[in-house]
Amino acid sequence: MSSETTFPVLPRRFSRSLPTLTSTLASLNDRLLFAVPKKGRLHTQCLDLLSGSDIQFHRHNRLDIALVKNLPLALVFLPAADIPTFVGEGRVDLGITGRDTVAEHDAKTPGSETTGIEELLDLEFGKCDLQVQVPEKGDIQTPEQLVGRNIVTSFTALSEKYFRDLEDRQDGKESNVEVNGDGPRKLRTNIKFVGGSVEAACALGVADGIVDLVESGETMRAAGLKAIATVVSSTAVLISSKHPSDPSLVRLISARIRGVITAQKYVLCTYNVERASLPKATTITPGRRAPTVTNLQDAQWVAVQAMVERKRIAQAMDQLSEMGATDIIVTKIENTRTV
Repeated sequence: MSSETTFPVLPRRFSRSLPTLTSTLASLNDRLLFAVPKKGRLHTQCLDLLSGSDIQFHRHNRLDIALVKNLPLALVFLPAADIPTFVGEGRVDLGITGRDTVAEHDAKTPGSETTGIEELLDLEFGKCDLQVQVPEKGDIQTPEQLVGRNIVTSFTALSEKYFRDLEDRQDGKESNVEVNGDGPRKLRTNIKFVGGSVEAACALGVADGIVDLVESGETMRAAGLKAIATVVSSTAVLISSKHPSDPSLVRLISARIRGVITAQKYVLCTYNVERASLPKATTITPGRRAPTVTNLQDAQWVAVQAMVERKRIAQAMDQLSEMGATDIIVTKIENTRTV
């Protein structure tokens, strides 16, 4: 957990001694705690997701706790990198963060029967890759060439694991083999922690390569770097502690969020088609499980409804039109409950 995290004392499940927010905290004992990123690349999309899930709250200025009005739930706003720690220790019940931060936490703190993290849902936004990067004009082309050299990163545990595996493969050994019973052998590659501006490390002569997150790649290219390997591919995920305080509420929130994600991904396509052409039409719009087919007054025609992925709806409409389907209508889906 970051040493810069500031968070108030929470009843029972939080033990950090910081200023008490009495009026808010007194109401938390009977609420499930849900951690969301307080800022950064995931923050805005998380708020949109909560709104779509009808999780109603008002966050007071500069207060990192918000009571939900319509559910026995409290939102806790934390740095995304700290959320896996709070969830893994059972301090909060649910959280949204990047899969990269979950992997980093798990590499540092493996779970047990009572602690650890369960991934409930891939939220399909915040896509990025944790990649090994080197100077574009340098002579390093593969990550194996960085073994034994200086690496700068904010993800030290994942980087150590990645380069340990590289070293072990080069040496023909199994990963984490103990030396004289004293634990894993010392890493030859020098991994250094930097909390921000990791991409500047090579230009400043601090590192031969870095391990850092890449979204569009613009920052990487602007720093004169190129990616030579991917350590972890990441998206935002919904995570849970192993023993949440209210499992039924966790299931309800998961279902709501899954419904919003599905609604964002699909549209509802409705059209009329000749009965003889129905088999061909349903290959174009097979739906998630099967299309809904309704008889019309004209026995030679049927009406079809099917969920279609938003990214391919234009192509599906073109194909339906070409085969003779008529009255093709596409409707936005506000929310769903699907399996």
